[in-house]
Amino acid sequence: MAQESNNPEEVVLAEEINHVRVITLNRPRQLNVISSRVVYLLAEYLEKWEKEDDTELVIIKGAGRAFSAGGDLKMFYEGRTTHDSCLEVVYRMYWLCYHIHTYKKPQVALVHGIVMGGGASLSVPMKFSVVTEKTVFAVPEASIGFHTDCSFSYILSHLPGHLGEFLALTGARLSGKEMVAAGLATHFVSFEKLSELERRLISLNSGDPKSVKSVIEEFSFDVEAGAESILHESKLSVINKCFAMESVEEILQSFEAEAKEEGNGWITTFLKGLKRSSPTGLKITLRSVREGKGKTLSECLKKEFRLTMNILRSIISGDVYEGIRAVTIEKDNAPKWELPELDEVTNEKLDLVFQPFEEEFELQIPDQEASRWTGKFENSVYQSRKTRAN
Repeated sequence: MAQESNNPEEVVLAEEINHVRVITLNRPRQLNVISSRVVYLLAEYLEKWEKEDDTELVIIKGAGRAFSAGGDLKMFYEGRTTHDSCLEVVYRMYWLCYHIHTYKKPQVALVHGIVMGGGASLSVPMKFSVVTEKTVFAVPEASIGFHTDCSFSYILSHLPGHLGEFLALTGARLSGKEMVAAGLATHFVSFEKLSELERRLISLNSGDPKSVKSVIEEFSFDVEAGAESILHESKLSVINKCFAMESVEEILQSFEAEAKEEGNGWITTFLKGLKRSSPTGLKITLRSVREGKGKTLSECLKKEFRLTMNILRSIISGDVYEGIRAVTIEKDNAPKWELPELDEVTNEKLDLVFQPFEEEFELQIPDQEASRWTGKFENSVYQSRKTRAN
């Protein structure tokens, strides 16, 4: 088991303070991206503390100006010639996602700055996830030829209406207030109060959910989606109409038609992004999120593990490596997709990526435990609207 880290250079710092445990993601210069070492240490600490009677509450935060910008894309790029070189870390990451969703003890994520992709999988599923005015959330994986991973085909598929498809395909950014409004975070706290909240939680020295919630609520306040937000009813109605369409092609066609209507200028930016994105990534992502609607957490994680490995193995295209090159390595933002047209990504090709592995090669996680995440809708604007309507 990993021991408590006092090394300021370690990528994950761990503190044990009476009955409270504090994890700090400690790669600030790299925006706390998730490397193989980060995955290993997080899994080890969480497993250790879950079994300890002395541990009652776990807090996770990020050093610097980000909570976590997601997975270490350079690691995937460097392993592109030996596709299975990342197998172990991908497997460990999916186990970690499952563990966080089903963790037996209360967890609090203190989320400021960037929280994207796999990084968001370390905060959104937690019992309490606290965001600030400096928080920026997105799941941009489809744009670079990848897919919405690390449990987000499950999470996004459970958002009301077709907001999940919209976020997954466009990579739209949400503010901290919008995360709370959508049910992707539980509480909004001013950034200047975040450190004080952390100290109060530590001094509470308890994992009693009611007590923890009461402390957080002393610092938090209610939020609403303003007229400028994509969560405003006027924009959500357009999103729900367009992203209910069956295919990516039909979604784009519908979105383009809506962009011509008065007051819909906000659509233009998202349309440009969609048209620049990898057709392979878009089609895999839409199908994955749609399939998540009727699946359990375990089923979604197993599917996402399969998709991740098949995409890294370039089963139908090597777009993910071209996307990483364009965005992270050479940073020219001019990817040349292997399959540049949507109609080239046929259902037959998609079937190859989604096809199950032989049982011994599948992600081996329990089937019986449900995610504890969905209760966050009691705090979302959607739930409050529903309550008012009733």
